[in-house]
Amino acid sequence: MNMNVKRQIMMTLALLTLCMTSQALDHRGITVSGVPSGAEAFSLINSGQPVTLAVDEGDCKGVMAAVRNLQQDFGRVCGTDARLADDAPVIIGTLGHSRLVDKMLTKAQKKELQGKREKYLMVVTAERLIIAGSDRRGTIYGIYELSEQIGVSPWYFWADVPARQHRDLSLRCGTYTAGEPAVRYRGLFLNDEDPCLTHWVYDHYHTSFGNHAFYRDVFELILRLRGNFLWPAMWCWTFYGDDADNLRTADEMGIIMGTSHHEPMARNHQEYVRNRARYGAWNYRTNREGLDRFFREGMERVKDTEDLITIGMRGDGDEAMSETEDLKLMEEIISNQRRIISDVTGQSAKERPQVWALYKEVLEYYNKGLRVPDDVTILLCDDNWGDVCRLPNSEERKRSGGWGMYYHADYVGAPRNSKLLNVTPIQNMWEQLQLTYDYGVDRLWILNVGDLKPMEYPITLFMDMAWKPRSFTVETLMDHPRQFCAYAFGDDEAREAADILNLYSKYNGRVTPEMLDRNTYNLSTGEWAQVAADYAALEARALRQYLRLPQQMHDAYNELLLFPVQLCANLYEMYYAQAMNHQLYAAGDSRCNQWADRVEQAFRRDSLLMLSYNRDIASGKWKGMMTQKHIGYQSWNDDFAPADVMPEVKRIAANDTRDGGYVFTGRDGQVVIEAEHYYSQQPTEGTRWAVLPDMGRTLSAMTLLPYSQPAEGASLSYRMQLPKDVRRAKVHVIIKSTLAFANPAGHSYRIGFDGGDTQTVVFNADLNERRENVYSRYYPTVARRVIEKVIDMQVPPTEDGLHTLTFSLVEPGTVLEKLVIDYGGYERSYLFGKESEYRRSE
Repeated sequence: MNMNVKRQIMMTLALLTLCMTSQALDHRGITVSGVPSGAEAFSLINSGQPVTLAVDEGDCKGVMAAVRNLQQDFGRVCGTDARLADDAPVIIGTLGHSRLVDKMLTKAQKKELQGKREKYLMVVTAERLIIAGSDRRGTIYGIYELSEQIGVSPWYFWADVPARQHRDLSLRCGTYTAGEPAVRYRGLFLNDEDPCLTHWVYDHYHTSFGNHAFYRDVFELILRLRGNFLWPAMWCWTFYGDDADNLRTADEMGIIMGTSHHEPMARNHQEYVRNRARYGAWNYRTNREGLDRFFREGMERVKDTEDLITIGMRGDGDEAMSETEDLKLMEEIISNQRRIISDVTGQSAKERPQVWALYKEVLEYYNKGLRVPDDVTILLCDDNWGDVCRLPNSEERKRSGGWGMYYHADYVGAPRNSKLLNVTPIQNMWEQLQLTYDYGVDRLWILNVGDLKPMEYPITLFMDMAWKPRSFTVETLMDHPRQFCAYAFGDDEAREAADILNLYSKYNGRVTPEMLDRNTYNLSTGEWAQVAADYAALEARALRQYLRLPQQMHDAYNELLLFPVQLCANLYEMYYAQAMNHQLYAAGDSRCNQWADRVEQAFRRDSLLMLSYNRDIASGKWKGMMTQKHIGYQSWNDDFAPADVMPEVKRIAANDTRDGGYVFTGRDGQVVIEAEHYYSQQPTEGTRWAVLPDMGRTLSAMTLLPYSQPAEGASLSYRMQLPKDVRRAKVHVIIKSTLAFANPAGHSYRIGFDGGDTQTVVFNADLNERRENVYSRYYPTVARRVIEKVIDMQVPPTEDGLHTLTFSLVEPGTVLEKLVIDYGGYERSYLFGKESEYRRSE
C-alpha cells in the first residue's frame, strides 16, 4: 500500500479525486468528495451498473492477469464484476504491446513513457480513462492503483481488509503518475516458514509445499504493493522443484525471482539436500565438478526469465563455508559461476544481472579485499535486528552494479528467534532505510518477512519507502500508519488505530516476545508493574475500538491490531506475575500462590488466543498460521521443539504456617505488619493457626481453627527492630468485625511487648443494636468490616533494639488482620499503611 509515497508524488501533478455523490472521506491522503458543479469528471461507476474495460488480448500475460483481478475488484466495490468490451470507456494497455493504447495516447504522453522503468500514466477525460504502462509492470501498477482508488486494499486477501462500497464513483479529469521507483528491485523473502506458513499452506491449498496457487496470491500482493521481486521460502520447500508451474507463474505475472543469500545460481538448497548422492559434497574445493553441474542446471531453467542470479557460496545449510575466509577459493567459485552464466545464456555474464550477498561471515571476504566484477550488485545486510552493518563509501558507490540491502522483520538465530509478531518499531525501520538510501543503496531492497503474516504493516512501510524514500520525513512519518489505518478502518478511527499500532510496535521493539522473561524488567523499582500496566491499558484501548467498529472490519482489526496487542499484553502479565511469584516465595509470603495462579491463567489464555486466531478469525481462514512457539525458549533453536513451556512457579502449601521467622524493621516512625507474617505462633491443644487468604482490606488474616475448641492461651508473636530510644508506641490492632456471639459482655484479646505490661482489650462490647450504640458504633463498624483498637503501650528497652509483640486470644473466632506500631510516624490510612520491610530469620 503506497500511502505517504503516493501523496507526495501526486502533489507534483494534480490530485486524482474519486468522487461519490453521497458522502466524503479521506482516501489514503487523496480527497474523495462530490464533483463540484461544472467540474470535468469521468463517471466510473454509475448507479452500480457494470463497468466495462477494453484491453488488447495480445498484451503481456501479467497485464491480463491484473485486469482479471481488477474485474473482480469492481465486483467487491459495487457488487458486479467489470466486463471486457471492445468499445469500453476504460482502456488499459502497455505501450508497444497494446494497439488500443498506442492509438489513444498522444505523442507527448508516449514520450513520457518511452524508456521509463515501471511507470504508468492514468489519463482521465470526461469520456474515458486510459491506463498505460511503459512496460508490463508499469501497466500492472496502474491497474492496481485504480483498484486502490476505488476502495480495494492490497491486503484484501492477506489481512481481510474489506472493500469500500460505492454505487457512484467519478474521477476528476487530469493526467496522473507515480513516476519511476527509486529502488530497482523491491521485494520480500519468505523464510523460516515452518511451522506456521507450512501448516497454513497445507490447510488452505492442500499441498505440503508452496505451489503455484499459493505463490500466485503472494505475487499478486507484491504487485499490488508495487514490488517486483521475491526470494521464495526455502526451509522445507523448493520453489523450482516442487511445482514446475511456480516459475512460469512468476514470469507471466511479472515477478522477478531470486534465491536467498546462501542459494547460488537459481537453485534452492532443498534441491541439493534431497539429491546429495547425485551432486556430491557441498565443498567446492573437493567437488567442483558436481557443484558446477548443480549450478548449470539452475541457470538453464531460468535463462529466458528476468530472474536475478545469486552468486558466491556459503556452507551447507546457511552456515559459514569454512572457519577461515578462503579468498582465492571464493574468487574461483564466482569466476566459474559467471562462466556458466555466459555459456548458458550465450551472452557476456555482465548482461545478466547478478547479486552477491555479504551476509554474516561473507562480509569478511569483502573486508579482506575480495572484489567481484563491477556489474554485480553487492547486497549488504542489517544485523538481523534492523540496524545496517555496513554502507558503501563515496568511491564504492560508483559501481555500475550498485548496492542492495537485505533487511529483517523476522529472524531465526541467536540470541532468540523473532518470528511470532511484528517487533519492528516504525521509527527504527524508517531511520535505517533512510540511512541506507542516503548512502546510495538503491539497486535491491529485500525484506525477510518470515511467514508473511503477521508482518503486514512493516511490509507496507518497507515497500512504500522502496518506491520513494524521500517522501518520508521526520515530520510526516506518522502520516503513514494513520493512512494505513484509515484505509482499513475509516477516517474516524485512523488516529486511534495508528497510535495503537505505533505503541505496540514500540513496546515489542523494547524486547521481543521470545526474549521476554521474568527478569527482563526491574521488579523492585516498580518498572515491571508499569510496563505490564502500559500493555494492559493498550489492550483496553484496542478492545474498545474493536467493539465499536462495524462487523465487517473485525477480522482485519483482529489480525492487524487486536490479536498482537492482546497476545503481548497477556505475555507481559504472565511474566510480571512470575516475577512476583518468585519474589514472594523467596520471602515466604503466601501471596506467591495467587501470583502462581495468575501465571497459569495467562499461560492458558495465551493458548486460547492462538487457537482463536487459527479457528475464529475469518471463519478459520488462517488455521495453522499462528502456531509459533514463543514461551520457554532456552536457546534460539531448542532443537526447534514446538511446544510452549509453562513458566516455573513456586507455591506454599495451603494453610502452611511456614514456621514464621519474620523480623520487621521500623522506618519513618512506624512498623506495619500483615498478620500472617509472624515470628512465632502457639496454638492450643487440638487447634492450629490458619491463614485466611484475601481476608480483610489487604493481604490476609490469621485465625485459630477449629472455632469449637477453647482458644485462650493461643498466641502469635511479632518481632521488629526499633530505634533504641523508643519507649512508648501506639499499637493499632485491626481485627475482623466479629460480634460478641459467645459473651454478650464482649470478647477480648491480650497484647503486650515482652518484658512489658500486657493489656487486655475488650473489642466488641459496644457492637450491638442498643440505642446508644446502633448508629454511633454498630453500623459504622460492621459496614467497614474491621475493628481497629489503638493501645498506648510501654516499649521496654533492649540492648539490640529487637522487640517482640505478642497477641493472645481469649475467645475463639477472633480474626487478626494487621498490626501497626506507631512510634511517631504513622499517618491515618484506610488500608492501614504499606507493610514494612522484613527479613526471615534462620
